[in-house]
Amino acid sequence: MNELLTAATAKAQQGATTRASYMPGFGNDFETEALPGALPQGQNSPQKCNYGLYAEQLSGTAFTAPRGQNERTWCYRIRPSVKHTGRFTKRDVPYWKSAPNVDPDIISLGQYRWDPVPITDEATTWIAGMRTMTTAGDVNTQVGMAAHIYLVTRSMEDEYFFSADSELLVVPQQGRLRFATELGVIDLAPQEIAILPRGLVYRVEVLEGPARGFVCENYGQKFDLPGRGPIGANCMANPRDFKTPVAAFEDREVPSRVVVKWCGAFHETEIPHSPLDVVAWHGNYAPCKYDLTTYSPVGAILFDHPDPSIFTVLTAPSGVPGTANIDFVLFRERWMVAEHSFRPPWYHKNIMSELMGNIYGVYDAKPQGFVPGGMSLHNMMLPHGPDRDAFEGASNGELKPMKLDNTMSFMFETRFPQHLTAFAANEAPLQDNYIECWDSLEKKFDGTPGEK
Repeated sequence: MNELLTAATAKAQQGATTRASYMPGFGNDFETEALPGALPQGQNSPQKCNYGLYAEQLSGTAFTAPRGQNERTWCYRIRPSVKHTGRFTKRDVPYWKSAPNVDPDIISLGQYRWDPVPITDEATTWIAGMRTMTTAGDVNTQVGMAAHIYLVTRSMEDEYFFSADSELLVVPQQGRLRFATELGVIDLAPQEIAILPRGLVYRVEVLEGPARGFVCENYGQKFDLPGRGPIGANCMANPRDFKTPVAAFEDREVPSRVVVKWCGAFHETEIPHSPLDVVAWHGNYAPCKYDLTTYSPVGAILFDHPDPSIFTVLTAPSGVPGTANIDFVLFRERWMVAEHSFRPPWYHKNIMSELMGNIYGVYDAKPQGFVPGGMSLHNMMLPHGPDRDAFEGASNGELKPMKLDNTMSFMFETRFPQHLTAFAANEAPLQDNYIECWDSLEKKFDGTPGEK
């Protein structure tokens, strides 16, 4: 029996835990096999596959999508996926919401900020521990997104999950997780991210807990690397730093549960074996991880602060050129050298809706109150910018080269308004006084020329 022994299964079986191994590149056409000769050569669907495997295609795009956008993976598995589902029953997952989710009694118009959502003594798995903060767009028409906090204290045991609605961008803030997927194993820690494609089956295990982090649920076109334009061929997120797992599989005859998110609702089905049975695969539709410390930021080296889009790691396009369904933007350590310039982000109203999260350290535009694990929301066309301390410090400080250190924050930015959930409005630790951070900004205008 060939087994991928992970944290959940090692309790009951002898053997060493499988070490996660990866292949470099973003959007590559990979090929990998866990057993020699399991991957057919020269064709996708031979009359008979080696080891008695079944050939099956997993398509992430329409068959006729342009070649540069077409994504699919051929899997060679112990059982076809039709053996991994049966009759479905509804499952209640009360805190995981999908758009449209507009509560008429909740005001989403405003500037909001939350302290970290506390991890309780309740045993929560990946599914039960998801807490939706905002939703945008419509899951049924595959546009928009949802932003979540996850609180995971317990591994999924003989339970598996996939979303038919979305791909998930996972941003850990504390703790370490293992994603045992159909296509291989991803271990994930803070300062890393993972992309889990729509339709991919996986189990989530706690390697070091409790685990907390952020999730962007993307209903629309999948994440891609942004164009660099005049920047050229290097910097920002480089493709070689994305890592896709090598093939690994389970051959386990044990009662298992598969949970599916479909059109915003959750369903479950019982099967008598593990569904993680892909022995070999090739294609370009696969999960991956990325180390955020390898992001190479570019910015002003003479004067002024560029638009924050310069820090985009990933973008999920919409039907409007240059306007994203979602941008994932990273604010990490960097040098500040601009002359005679206000260096932090400037005051702003934006057609995009911006949800930010703090992974660690201090964010330069909000030195107080925006703490690791916390979140903020500035919805479309609502003004935002530095608080008084940040403004005065940046306006009057010596403009010598300065290393902005001990900082890593991010933004989920979307073209759609983000609506607060009941959890975000009523249960999450909302900072009621956040709007007051701008109250002490002073009127400096007196009608006379010169700097004030």
